[in-house]
Amino acid sequence: MTTRGKKYKEASKLVEGRKLYEPKEAVAIVKKAGYAKFDETVELHLRMGVDPRAADQQVRGTALLPHGLGKQVRVVVFAQGEGAKLATDAKAEYVGADDLVKKIEDGWLDFDVSIATPDMMGKVSKLGKILGRRGLMPNPKAGTVVPPADLPRAINEVRKGRVEFRLDRTAIIHVPIGKKSFDEEKLYENLMSVVEAINHSRPSGAKGQFIKTASISTSMGPGLRLDTQAMTELAVSA
Repeated sequence: MTTRGKKYKEASKLVEGRKLYEPKEAVAIVKKAGYAKFDETVELHLRMGVDPRAADQQVRGTALLPHGLGKQVRVVVFAQGEGAKLATDAKAEYVGADDLVKKIEDGWLDFDVSIATPDMMGKVSKLGKILGRRGLMPNPKAGTVVPPADLPRAINEVRKGRVEFRLDRTAIIHVPIGKKSFDEEKLYENLMSVVEAINHSRPSGAKGQFIKTASISTSMGPGLRLDTQAMTELAVSA
């Protein structure tokens, strides 16, 4: 059994274990319960009512956070020709083709997001084992494989705070919604944007209750259970 530290135990006193919190109240408490000295990430955790083994019940997509994630996002782009020029003009940290593939094969991974044009995916596919396990592989469903003309928009969205969500093998989605230092309204609006995007991504094979349980926490702090009905209704009306 995990032994919790004194700070965690003190923070836990702010949380009623069985209570289902409405989103705004949860955001206010989670900020107070974050006890670490660094600026913790605030995370949303959802247990979904789908079967991750079924092809028609996969949940994956992206959400645009109106207030970003509170950190600098380093972007690399696999492109050539006009696409490379557009990506360079959009201030991507690194733009390349074969040279970028080779750089990553040699162990360089100093970036947060990779974007590619469709014509580059044949070359990028050989990096699957390196990028895939780190969640860095460009993917059309995540909005990171785009035509050359769309590169400036994609780079700008990623920088502003576009986050990817994806169902894991245990039918849970984990997604960051901001930093503890954000004010309550910004965290709340980011939370609602993520929930709305996930609801819109409901697959055709999903039956019954789509979001079964939800909780919010900082990286180190205790979790607060959310009222899923209230959360979903607020996201729809937002």
